[in-house]
Amino acid sequence: MKKEIILKANNISKQYRLGQIGTGTLRHDINRWWHRIRGKENPYLKIGDINDRSTKGSSDYVWALKDINFEVERGEVLGIIGKNGAGKSTLLKILSKVTAPTTGSIKSRGRIASLLEVGTGFNGEMTGRENIFLNGAILGMTKKEINSKLDEIVEFSGCERYIDTPVKRYSSGMTVRLAFAVAAFLEPEILVIDEVLAVGDAEFQKKAIGKMQDISKGEGRTVLFVSHNMAAVKSLCTMGVVMEHGTIQFNGNIDEAINFYLSSEKSDFNSNSLDEFIKNQNDDFFILKKAFLYQDDAQDNYFYTNKELLISIEYKVIKEVLGLRIGFDLVDLNSGIVIFRSFHDDLEKMSIKINEGCYLISVSIPANLLKNGVFGIKLAIGIHNVRWIVYDDDLMLKFNAINIDGLNSAYADSRPGLIMPKLSWENRNN
Repeated sequence: MKKEIILKANNISKQYRLGQIGTGTLRHDINRWWHRIRGKENPYLKIGDINDRSTKGSSDYVWALKDINFEVERGEVLGIIGKNGAGKSTLLKILSKVTAPTTGSIKSRGRIASLLEVGTGFNGEMTGRENIFLNGAILGMTKKEINSKLDEIVEFSGCERYIDTPVKRYSSGMTVRLAFAVAAFLEPEILVIDEVLAVGDAEFQKKAIGKMQDISKGEGRTVLFVSHNMAAVKSLCTMGVVMEHGTIQFNGNIDEAINFYLSSEKSDFNSNSLDEFIKNQNDDFFILKKAFLYQDDAQDNYFYTNKELLISIEYKVIKEVLGLRIGFDLVDLNSGIVIFRSFHDDLEKMSIKINEGCYLISVSIPANLLKNGVFGIKLAIGIHNVRWIVYDDDLMLKFNAINIDGLNSAYADSRPGLIMPKLSWENRNN
């Protein structure tokens, strides 16, 4: 059966000029014009650094995207993943025709609706109802077609009470709800969604993901989805693209794409940098050598909630210490909320002395506790009632929790709360 390609990116590149003048100088513009009338290539396409925001670079030009090529079939859900600054949002803006590529071309079949950031395409002075009709008209729909979808849009968004209020008075969450409902129900052939859904509450996120599944599987429409939530990406997407520094590093099956992305993230601390950190804090009795997560059959930072997760910490005591505390915070990285804090109770008792030597301390997070999500183990090491030695957001083990049992169930993660323990229920005649 022949594949039906609905969207194709061919050698897409996007170049920006750094500094206060984003479009170049008059001298550069004249130089470009002079090359163009002679039928020659733009001279500034030959220069420019890769899009690595952590390095200084040597050029005034930077390639936000460089030689991007991929195809998307009808009914496919493509997950675009990568670190902040990888070029994901720039790519979506080009696909949505918000901005034009420097080189290359986009070929698409059908209407494209996009939700790139809060309030995109909305006029703040107009009411929610008026913005629905405005967006529908932009998509090329008739007033009759929009009217037929109006009740569904309002009901899904949950903004019925405010539908005749100017959008500028909406909260960011309400704006996203209405914008997503408009984009999803006005039946575009291609729906482009950026990380903006993270603004909504947990209930709406699950509702939106369920709607995107219906759009792709039930209605045969195409979805492009950007998110840092690997659980959401895995449950929704069929194919994946991994981006880094404005280039595509991997393009293929979503499971392989997630594994490729997570394997590029270091799951261990760097011993050398930690030695330096401890030295700067004038703590000459303790060195944190290594900390890591482990689970049978797990791959890199990709762990399953139906199995216990082992946390191991290797450390060295240079001279005898009294009241050493070693523990961790379990943090939900999507919300920044600390779920719980745990310490090795025996170590912190003032009567316990830790002699010189190397030690390995281990503890496990029980199976069937966490929900789908992205979490962090933030080490908390110090002296009882005296001071912290290690307690830093940069020194955190990050991992993705995947609930295999409820992976394809919209109900599994729709329940409120940060954890989802399996409890033993008993029902009997009283």
